[in-house]
Amino acid sequence: MYIPLNYDKINLIEGTYQPSPIKNRNNASFDFWVRSLFHRAGSTLIFGVPDYWQGRILEFWYYVLFKYGYLSVQDLTDLDEDGEKIGMCFNPVDLTGCNFYYQNTKALLSNPVLKDTKELIIGKDCELVTLTPDLMGIWDVLEFYADKLSNLDNAINMSIINNKFAWILGGKTKAATQTLKKLVDKINSGQPAVFYDARIMNDPKDKDTPFQFMQRENLKQSYLTTDQLQDLHTILNDFDAEIGIPTVPYQKKERETAFESQAKQYDGRARSLVWYRCLDSSIKNVNKLYPDLNLSVKLRWGEDYELSENDPSGPRNISSISE
Repeated sequence: MYIPLNYDKINLIEGTYQPSPIKNRNNASFDFWVRSLFHRAGSTLIFGVPDYWQGRILEFWYYVLFKYGYLSVQDLTDLDEDGEKIGMCFNPVDLTGCNFYYQNTKALLSNPVLKDTKELIIGKDCELVTLTPDLMGIWDVLEFYADKLSNLDNAINMSIINNKFAWILGGKTKAATQTLKKLVDKINSGQPAVFYDARIMNDPKDKDTPFQFMQRENLKQSYLTTDQLQDLHTILNDFDAEIGIPTVPYQKKERETAFESQAKQYDGRARSLVWYRCLDSSIKNVNKLYPDLNLSVKLRWGEDYELSENDPSGPRNISSISE
């Protein structure tokens, strides 16, 4: 049951978070970027699964692997919510047990459809499909970059508003101020000419001009939206390189050689090659236990892929190191 936090609990939470005014995680922008980066990460791997795992079930496969780093594949005789045999399936599980090489030996399967928690022996009752060697998933990677993108996204929104060139005008009297507002309204509406009563130009008491103008200096020297958008693309390029999406940085140095540019692509494949190694090895174990399942995995951008900077059509050599 939901119980709202009282003042003391809210004060404790807010007071122990440093820096307290900055909330990088609990906002819509952060959630947007986590979701966006998850979709980008999912594009790097192509899985071959049975037809009855296609569609929304396959999307669940991607989510479990990237969120938790592993899942369990097993053949269950239990009945599902429709009263039919579940059969060959996969699900997130908890791991327990330990062998000589400090590897887990059992998987605990809990599901709302199942009456009891099942204890499955790995290699006999089930097999694991693993994405990472440490079984941690990649959600920390998504949140690491989403944190930066969310903060910069907020700065871009502020910049778009603050960097609009606007006139700062002041009137000595209320009538002068209202006149200025009406003049600006008519100008912004697109009227080719605007008119006002010339008698308000001079104050009847001191004969000074009632209109004042404040000019914003050195706009070009400010951290403008164009620079922030460039930094946004830099962070996205870094994320793409982190997960194995080939990129050619648009801020490529003038004297950068072709070898240096290609070396960045090799660097960007490091993590995706580790993912592939773990997936390929674990999927072989699954296929050994369940030969009819015939799972497979390949990289969308394989080891022999070369990205052309001048190719506007994008990737054409969609190959895999497993082929």
